[in-house]
Amino acid sequence: MANGFGEQVVAGYEDCPSWAPFLGFFGAAACGILANFGAAWGTWKSGLGLCKMGVGHPGGVIKNLVAIIMAGVLGIYGLIVAIIIAGRVTQPDNAAGINTYSQYNGWAHIGAGLTCGLSCLAAGATIGMIGETGVLATGLRAQGNHARMFRSIPSSGDGEDGGAVGPDTSVVMGDENKLFVGMLIML
Repeated sequence: MANGFGEQVVAGYEDCPSWAPFLGFFGAAACGILANFGAAWGTWKSGLGLCKMGVGHPGGVIKNLVAIIMAGVLGIYGLIVAIIIAGRVTQPDNAAGINTYSQYNGWAHIGAGLTCGLSCLAAGATIGMIGETGVLATGLRAQGNHARMFRSIPSSGDGEDGGAVGPDTSVVMGDENKLFVGMLIML
């Protein structure tokens, strides 16, 4: 193979060792495994919240599938990137017996695989936690249990138990909508 200056370029052992394809395949495997673990985690947590909400408010189950679908998409992202990485790993040239896949490509593919995999893992955990909380809040709001939703926020009532005496609560009744929309935007 000529380099444009008439000189012959041959891949050497130092640049393209026989173990370099392992790096690329490890990157592809790490991407697929971590991304699908993140997708499974997000689906599990969001699904758990959906089941809890569905017991008290079955009419809202279909409307609240967004978090579960978004978590499942993470696994597809990981699969696509893993296929791209694995497709770029080249096999040794059988005629000359020379490996043409370099260490540079191997380390780059490990970096790409870990970046995608760990990002999907973190996103799956986030979607799971926010999805569970958001779906539960939506179900409680639909049932009219606003006080249960914001139980940890101190109220300004005169009751002996420290709770609100009347319908006045410390949370304005439109704030939970803003909270849920904010959570969806983060997804």
